[in-house]
Amino acid sequence: MTSRELLYVKTVAEENSISKAAKKLYIAQPSLSQALQKLEEQLGTPLFNRTTSGLNLTYAGERYYHIAGQILKIYEDFESEISDMNNLKTGRIHLGITNHLGILTLPQTVKRFREICPFIELQITEDNTDGLEKRLVMGELDFVVMHAPAEPQYNKISYEILQRDPFILVTAPGHPLLEKARALEGYPYPVLDLKLLDKEPMIRLHPGQRIRQVTDMVLKKAGIRQINTVMTLKNHTTAQLLAAKGAGITMVPLQYSRLTVEQEESPLLFSIHNRYEAWWDMCIATLEGRFLSKADQLFIRCMKESLPGLTHEKSQDCR
Repeated sequence: MTSRELLYVKTVAEENSISKAAKKLYIAQPSLSQALQKLEEQLGTPLFNRTTSGLNLTYAGERYYHIAGQILKIYEDFESEISDMNNLKTGRIHLGITNHLGILTLPQTVKRFREICPFIELQITEDNTDGLEKRLVMGELDFVVMHAPAEPQYNKISYEILQRDPFILVTAPGHPLLEKARALEGYPYPVLDLKLLDKEPMIRLHPGQRIRQVTDMVLKKAGIRQINTVMTLKNHTTAQLLAAKGAGITMVPLQYSRLTVEQEESPLLFSIHNRYEAWWDMCIATLEGRFLSKADQLFIRCMKESLPGLTHEKSQDCR
């Protein structure tokens, strides 16, 4: 049953006449008669009794008329809901994000988004990068906020780069390497040549973590093959605090270093020269061909505008 057929039967029943119904529907009377006849043939039963006083519904016709009214009302309500969704009055966003990026980005983004769309429901899934990519491919998430992989595992995922975050070295105050570092323009901390880390005690994260994958690649570019690993952890904050107390040197993203709780003694921080490509890129990951609603697109714009130092065009919807 199409919405047109439902409307035809409902109108004829209410007008008790094909000619009157045709005028109300703005169609030719023969066309309406043919449509009704074809429908009755498909159903295998008449919907109307043709009498000299007009058309009366059969029992099957009464049931059809009742169902037609319900279906058309559902369709009308659905059209209204779609209109509200398009006008950002209702809807739902299901996004994925890594734990620490959630800390860094969500407070300002959600605040900005809520000022514009207070009635849009937000469903947020926190997981590691591998888990989020799997959920995205399975269709469980609209989009993901994560760090782009050096070697993508899924060719169906597109990555829109938002912001680059350099890695830095963390060690204890007064470390002898400070004498070998030098201040360079464009770097937040004294720059230390990574080749000087050869044989230095290193605190590293587990191999399955994206930070570890980046640091391994960077150390390899520096020509360090035998890394003196004194400790392997899962928590980058713990690694930084231990490094600040002299347990070794660790390498972490600059943004993550700023999440570390300050202790009585601040750690000694070194920048890494750009030639080692010691960074990772925050991105929006989407599934190719997947539709992003207006609410999805607006949330992404709000996130872009909440990121410090990000170059973008100011959105009219998110100020």
